[in-house]
Amino acid sequence: MNQINLFLELTRFKRPIGYMLLFWPCAWGLTLAYDFSNNLDLYFFYLFLFFLGSVLMRSAGCIINDIVDKEYDKKVSRTKNRPIASGKISVFSGLIYSSILCLLALLVLINFNYFTIILAFGSMPLAFTYPLMKRFTYWPQLFLGITFNYGLILGWTSIENQINLLPVILYFGAIFWTLGYDTIYGFQDIKDDEIIGLKSTSIKFKSNPLIFLITCYSIFYLSLLVIGYLMNLNKFYYIFSLIVFLQIFFLQIKKLDINKPESCLKTFKLNNMLGLLVLINLMMGKL
Repeated sequence: MNQINLFLELTRFKRPIGYMLLFWPCAWGLTLAYDFSNNLDLYFFYLFLFFLGSVLMRSAGCIINDIVDKEYDKKVSRTKNRPIASGKISVFSGLIYSSILCLLALLVLINFNYFTIILAFGSMPLAFTYPLMKRFTYWPQLFLGITFNYGLILGWTSIENQINLLPVILYFGAIFWTLGYDTIYGFQDIKDDEIIGLKSTSIKFKSNPLIFLITCYSIFYLSLLVIGYLMNLNKFYYIFSLIVFLQIFFLQIKKLDINKPESCLKTFKLNNMLGLLVLINLMMGKL
């Protein structure tokens, strides 16, 4: 039982925000491509597969992240008690766990068409290298955005079996969404990160964060409006988009206090609800 609890802690399974932020873009891409006049069984089956894949790959990614950041995590108050950093789980065991999770994710992946499978394999280098970026650049959140929102393209190709401009536009916007929410998340660790020499957009824009955050979320919101126009979505899409706007700029940006870690964490978690709101918005626009 102790090993099970350590495994759950290692994979952050009890903190669903991580795999949900990976899942929402997959669901958006799937919803963009799906014809809702057809039988919905395939839609919900693929939705389940993407959810399962998100849980598995996020869990594997957490393990790799903790292995790569083992020495840094020991020096940060928020992460020093993680299983690998604290020595409760060995690096070798972590690699075994991660390999098993990736194998299970492969079993999920083979349910999709060949084009989607090939694209998914193309994302693997991104998934396992972005934890290194904070050592070399102030833009690790950009690499996270490119990686975490890749599922949006996979969601689209699982139905369309090809890529066009539509998913690329929303993918571009979603990258800025991740830039925003992960910068907010990073404000919790600024002091420790600066001491140990790690980089982030949180540090880069700490003197004037609101301009950067408003820019990121505005680009994301604009991409939603452009998608609605190009896909000729119905009026309910634009009406519900106002709720998305209010959630972003009044519940998140307006109430954020970057000097309070609890405020940063609370605002970061609100992006899970934002992901759901965008999914509902896309559904309403296509029904």
